[in-house]
This record gives sequence, structure tokens and C-alpha cells, in this order.
Amino acid sequence: MKMKNILKHLIVLGLVFNTISCDTDPDNSIYTVLDYEKGAALRTINVDNALLNSSDPTSTFMVTVEEQDAQDGGLLESVDVYVSVRDLTPDNGTTEANRALVKSFPASEFTEGPVGLPRATLSATFGEAVSAMGISDSDYSAGDVFVFDLALNLTDGRTYGVESSTTVLTGVFFNAPFQYNALLTCSPEPGDYEVRMFDSYGDGWQTTTGNGGPGISVDIDGTIAQVGLCTPYEANDYDCTVGLSEGTGTITIPEGTVSASWSFPGDYWSEIRFEVYGPDGTLVFDSGDFGETGAGLLPIVVCAQ
Repeated sequence: MKMKNILKHLIVLGLVFNTISCDTDPDNSIYTVLDYEKGAALRTINVDNALLNSSDPTSTFMVTVEEQDAQDGGLLESVDVYVSVRDLTPDNGTTEANRALVKSFPASEFTEGPVGLPRATLSATFGEAVSAMGISDSDYSAGDVFVFDLALNLTDGRTYGVESSTTVLTGVFFNAPFQYNALLTCSPEPGDYEVRMFDSYGDGWQTTTGNGGPGISVDIDGTIAQVGLCTPYEANDYDCTVGLSEGTGTITIPEGTVSASWSFPGDYWSEIRFEVYGPDGTLVFDSGDFGETGAGLLPIVVCAQ
């Protein structure tokens, strides 16, 4: 459905509610929706990169957004990018969030998108974020999260940000959270990482489907390596580890690797658990009880010395 057709439906919906009752409670959610639609939103088109490498100051957070306002982009003045740190590694002390302005993107840096609304790719490097917050390398560690939030400034003086977001704006269509998390990684220690895998039912791994699915994936500078227990229910499209109840696989990270991000596709039957050991044999990640770890990035970080 075209953007402008959706706007027309919202306007018609507003007229219908107005016709039904002129003294409806102004706190009613429909009025909230219409009020924000008369304001503005930044719809997420794509999060282009949400991994920052603490070993590389040029590693960049990037998100492509589309601006929507009552004048189809005519009110857009600028978008500010702010950053703060969420300390998830308390072992080395706790760093308090220090929200700071990184940079601002004027309307002139937006171009017309496919539905006639302004689009732009907003970005900030790791070095720029650290400088803006005024923190040093003792204040962050791989495994922490840099939180980027956006402030949309209109030509009439209004500003919309994460505090303006509503359930509708962050829903399937609008997807306008104004805030994004970027995981802080580092250049990994090269070597062999041992992955010990277990299945409580004893029929191999079924991750994304009841009959199988991919294994743990590691993006090593753009090359994907996988490890997982073979399933007897379908042919695996990667070099899986034979073993219905348990088995051990290896992920090798070569010398000179800049980044390696680990991800788990999920656990269809809640029967999976695994442990990852670094090149020196140290346990670096334990998935916990069977079925405890959900799909997504894994906080496996062993920084090169």
C-alpha cells in the first residue's frame, strides 16, 4: 500500500471518529495516533550496520530512515544523532550513561525516496561516538552496547524523538523507534574455538524448523562459518557435527580477522544448549539450561591481545 494512501485512510478514520462523537476523551489512543501523524516520524527502512569494533575507530553504525510529516517532508529541518553507552560488562567497573550529540544531518542530505518522502542513511563512527561522550578505553569493553537515538527537528520548532514514539509508530508499518542498539565488538583472538553442543531429546538440532535448520553462525569478516549437531530429519546444508545427544565442533578464526560476530538461529523444541571455549581453553559462553538462549547475536567476545 502506498504511503499517501495510508495517510488518506488515517484522515478518513479521523473524520469517522469525529462524526461519532465530538466530546470523546482526548486521551483516547486514536487521538494520539492522529496527533503524531500530524507531527512527524522517522520510519526505519534498514539498519545497515549495528556492530562497532573497539579495535577500529572507523567502524560505523548506519541506519537508513524515511521522514514523514504533515507536508510529505516539507517540514523536515534536520535530524540529530545522539549516543550513550549501556555498560553490560560490570567486571571492569560500571560506566554511567553519558548521552551526547554526535552529529546532525540537515534536510539537504536527504533525497526523495520511492514513495516521494525524504530518505537518508544516518551514520556515526565508533571514534566519533567515543569523542562525543568524552570517554576513554577504560570506560567501555567489547560486549557493551552503544545506544544511538535520533531527534527529528521540524522547521516550525517542534522536535520528535524516542520519547515521542508510540506503539503505533514502533509497529510493523511505521517501525519508528528513534533508537537503536549497536553491539561493541573487537578484533577477535585468532585460533580454534571449541563448541560443545547438547540436545536433551537426543535427535540432533532443530533450530528454525521442527525438522532442522541452520546451526550457530559466525560472520568472520563477511565469510559465514557454521557449527551444529546434525539432524536425522533432513539433509544439513553445512558441515554439521555427527551426534544426536552431544558433539563437539570447531570454529577457526584466522590471523588478521577484523571482526567475528556469533549468532544463534533459535531452538524450535527448546532442547538445545551449548558451550563455547576460546583458543586458550577458557569458557567464553554458556547458553544456560536447555532452551534458555533465544535467537540472535551471542555475546561471545575474545579480544586479540
